Amino acid sequence: METTRQSGEPGAGERRRRELLEAADRVVLRDGPKASMNAIAAEAGITKPILYRHFGDKAGLYQALAVRHTDALLDSLRAALDAPAERRSRVEATLDTYLAAIEARPQVYRFLMHPAEDSQTPERGFDVGLHSAPLLRRLGEELAQVIGERVDLGPGGERLARVWGHGIVGMMHAAGDWWLGERPCARTELVSALTDLLWGRLATAGNRADGPGF
Repeated sequence: METTRQSGEPGAGERRRRELLEAADRVVLRDGPKASMNAIAAEAGITKPILYRHFGDKAGLYQALAVRHTDALLDSLRAALDAPAERRSRVEATLDTYLAAIEARPQVYRFLMHPAEDSQTPERGFDVGLHSAPLLRRLGEELAQVIGERVDLGPGGERLARVWGHGIVGMMHAAGDWWLGERPCARTELVSALTDLLWGRLATAGNRADGPGF
């Protein structure tokens, strides 16, 4: 008797795609930006043409990995923003969540944000910036939505929330990239310094009366 797939249960194609992404993750954790399609195919126990069949090319695989890791990061950031704590503590927790994520998996971060400068493979021309910029924009829009829903910014608040959202993400990315490369201070020190920089008007702005509060 043929069984039917339950609603929400991944099909064979979805499961196979997830398995291939997990294999790609293992290679990226080992090789960082130098991770190649050949190495990923070998890790998955398949040929490169089969990998291409699922993702098209390295850009397609990159995009799938980027979505996977960005979704996980956004879930963690939302949890930090929703934690039952006063506003400054939640700002610190959100910054720390981002920095902890890139510290825990630096090779994944470098794969997503930096090309392999010394690569001699035919994939040398892969334009990582073409794909990383949309990730940062997505994070900026997500944060802007949270700010806009929770903080009373007065007239023009929606526009200002987007300025703040993208500005904060840009600051986190630039500061985190520098910190991860040089490790000039402890993560807690960086979090505290960045929170001080942000605190200004964010400390005095009231919560929106129709929002969940921030």
